[in-house]
Amino acid sequence: MFASDFASRPIKKLVLFDVDGTLTPPRQTVTPEVVKFLRELRQRVAIGFVGGSDLAKISEQLAVDGGNVLEDFDFAFAENGLTAFRLGKPLATQSFINFVGEEKYKKLVNFILRYLSEIDIPIKRGTFIEFRNGMINVSPIGRNATKQERDEFEQHDKKHNIRAAFIEKLREQCRPENLDLKLTFSIGGQISFDIFPDGWDKRYCLQFVENEQFEEIHFFGDKTHAGGNDHEIYVDSRTVGHSVQSPADTIRVGTELFLH
Repeated sequence: MFASDFASRPIKKLVLFDVDGTLTPPRQTVTPEVVKFLRELRQRVAIGFVGGSDLAKISEQLAVDGGNVLEDFDFAFAENGLTAFRLGKPLATQSFINFVGEEKYKKLVNFILRYLSEIDIPIKRGTFIEFRNGMINVSPIGRNATKQERDEFEQHDKKHNIRAAFIEKLREQCRPENLDLKLTFSIGGQISFDIFPDGWDKRYCLQFVENEQFEEIHFFGDKTHAGGNDHEIYVDSRTVGHSVQSPADTIRVGTELFLH
């Protein structure tokens, strides 16, 4: 039976959105146009976001006028759903460090730091490894880079495959004869990539919604290509995937599908 919490919505579907590049420009705040679109959409369907960042960072991007982002979405999935909320109430959480173990985590981080110290890129800033509840985020340039520096690194990475080469080295380190860790490496945004246990990509959030009896679960994302951090949920049989290029594209496609 369809959940009574959403019975007032005329369309019995759930629409999930990636954050960076889909609802906002990378690491930027949501525009009034997107806010208007989401509010209109929520009158017709259930909506949610699923992002790789922690809830604090996503809130900085999506909260409007200091509001509570958990009140603006029916489902809120930070760190791919490892921090999860339904109608503002927390759901079960999971921890990367508990899964990997302290000793192997330390060896993994030591290897990353050594590689970062030797990598040659035009500039480096700060915060190269960010520990999150359900994953770690690695940035060769550093997350403290300015918007212009992020844009420049993104173009440099497209030419020289800095992140892809880094990931290949990490895969070697995770083989059974080395660290013996079953980890996924996912490039997202402009300057970094995520590391998390196999199966903890954005599909992780679907366990919280697949039994809600929605007619369909739609997903909008911009990194839907193989290797992108939206790919797995985009191609999952439980979702109807939509690949978009920008927040404006999200509004266009979403309006055509649900508001006309």
